Amino acid sequence: MASVWSQAESNGRVYYYNTVTKATQWTKPEDLMTPSERALANQPWKQHTSPEGRPYWYHGETKQTTWEMPEVYKNALAQSSQLPKAQMPAPQFVAGGAHSFSSQPQQRDRDDYGERIGQDRQIGYGQMDMNGARGVTLDTQNDPNYATFEEGEAAFISLLRRQKVQPDWTWEQTMRATIKDPQYRALKDPKDRKAAFEKYAVEVRLQEKDRAKERLAKLRTDFGTMLRRHPEIKHYTRWKTARPIIEGETIFRSTNDDTERKQLFEEYIIELKKAHVEQEAVARKSAMDELVQILMGLDLEPYTRWAEADSMIRSDNKFQEDSKFLTLSKSDILTAFENHIKSLERTFNDERQREKNSKVRRERQNRDRFLDLLSELRAAGKIKAGTKWMSIYPDIKDDARYINMLGQRGSGSTPLDLFWDVVEEEERTIRIVRNDVYDVLEDKRYEVTPKTTFQEFLALMSTDRRTLSIPEDTLSLIFARLQEKLVRKSEHDQHANERHQRRNIDALRSKIKHLSNPPVTASSTWETVRPQVAHTEEFKVLDSDDLRRQAFEKVIRRVREKEDDHADRERSSHAKRDRRNGHAYDPRDHAREPRHRTPELDIYEAERRKAMADRERVYSSKSGATGLSPPPMMPVPRSRERDRHERLGSRGEGGRERERERERERRGHRYPPGELEPTPRSSVRAEEDTGRDR
Repeated sequence: MASVWSQAESNGRVYYYNTVTKATQWTKPEDLMTPSERALANQPWKQHTSPEGRPYWYHGETKQTTWEMPEVYKNALAQSSQLPKAQMPAPQFVAGGAHSFSSQPQQRDRDDYGERIGQDRQIGYGQMDMNGARGVTLDTQNDPNYATFEEGEAAFISLLRRQKVQPDWTWEQTMRATIKDPQYRALKDPKDRKAAFEKYAVEVRLQEKDRAKERLAKLRTDFGTMLRRHPEIKHYTRWKTARPIIEGETIFRSTNDDTERKQLFEEYIIELKKAHVEQEAVARKSAMDELVQILMGLDLEPYTRWAEADSMIRSDNKFQEDSKFLTLSKSDILTAFENHIKSLERTFNDERQREKNSKVRRERQNRDRFLDLLSELRAAGKIKAGTKWMSIYPDIKDDARYINMLGQRGSGSTPLDLFWDVVEEEERTIRIVRNDVYDVLEDKRYEVTPKTTFQEFLALMSTDRRTLSIPEDTLSLIFARLQEKLVRKSEHDQHANERHQRRNIDALRSKIKHLSNPPVTASSTWETVRPQVAHTEEFKVLDSDDLRRQAFEKVIRRVREKEDDHADRERSSHAKRDRRNGHAYDPRDHAREPRHRTPELDIYEAERRKAMADRERVYSSKSGATGLSPPPMMPVPRSRERDRHERLGSRGEGGRERERERERERRGHRYPPGELEPTPRSSVRAEEDTGRDR
């Protein structure tokens, strides 16, 4: 029965096509399988080939792999070898012939192949065909038959070894060398032959690579032994230096590849460098350990500086005598010093922390003992609500529990804080009783006044059962606080009345000040002003005529001050105008001038002086030293000023007075006779501001 499956090829890969369902698949259908293939397909193990050409077996269900052929696979092979084999025509090849495989089914290809070479089979080896081409006749009657595919593959690979086929040959070269041998047909399928050849080539390459590795390993060992016999070769020796030393050795001549020799030498040098680094590391570690011991023997503190420690280390006898310390750099010594200082700091900090914890614990115990002392005083009735510190101080000043609390500067409470805590507890207790007292006063509609006596208050409290059991001392304290509250309230009311009265006086003063018909002058009297404000609300609010007169007197004082300030400004302006006009200065005029109050601090005075100095400097640079303004005063150098102060300090008061006289004479020569030194603008402006404020 013809199969519905056909074989095709795409990009060199074989696939299978169903002519009925039009389906395609890569796996070979069971209809096209040979009996041996069916036997192998019915078990889970499948044979594969590694990239190196080595066969292995894979279990599709358990995902297990193995290099050894499983027993199940062997049994399947044995069963497939006992099944009857289909009679397939033996392929015939012509040496040097070329053939290809189409994408049609394999049986059809073989039929076409048989038709192509049918005529060639009739041509013997060395005979000529009709076209004159010489062919090779292959005797197919003596083809070797093997029970399994593996045996045939082994026979074909043995043929390749006999013929000394090289792994770099092409398949065509291999065919020409082996096609005459009967073992060539140990594998019937040409694809199997080519696959066996490729497998053989991979194995040969692996074997050659293994032999090369073995040879190189032996050569490396011998080369290293040879180099070790030359101690003059160090880890820093170059190849061009070492080659003349070892080129006479037998091991050196065992290989002719100089690149290989250089590679082996460099590997040996790398080993020497590693050994040298390890030796240096061991020596450095030993030196560092010894240095740590030296540092521990020195008397170093946690705050010792590196400069001091460095001189101490280098002056140590052991450090100077032992040569192993030469391997340490200054950075290594500094690192060891830092680690040692950190260790000392940790020890110091741990000790301080232990002392701090001990101090905190001791202070806490002192506070607990002092609290016991306060509890005893509280139980004895010496600490109550409202008790003052000075009332209990004579009882505790000589007690050891109080003395131990003195001087404690920790984060805990002081004796006074603990005392106020106890008093606060008593106050909380008093508040509950106080609320009952307030309720009784409210229920009885009794008002405590400053004239109420304690006996009256006590008699009232004894009439109610809520306050009957309250101790007399507690009631006395509550009564005293009520009296204090009343006193504070009366004082507050008095202050409020005084403030209100002052506001009323100021309101009347403002009313008098703004009278316009006629306005108030310095010569006005209260009798003339009173009728003008008697009808106003501000006048009626004040119930005393003395308070009204007081408001009037404030207005009169202010008016007189303004008139005096105006007169002062007039006299000042006349004096300035006279000085500008060249009039002589008369000290009696200055004596007659009124004295002004000290001007208030002007925060902008420094900026104004700086601006004036800048303008003067610009004017001097443009117009020179000659002009209407006097020449600027040259600044005195700091050195001369300092010398002048030293001279004044050495001469005393007399020297200072003479220095002031010389300064006045020097200034007098700068201005013409009869002309005064110009007054600075800032002083004039300050006087004007002062008069304006007045």
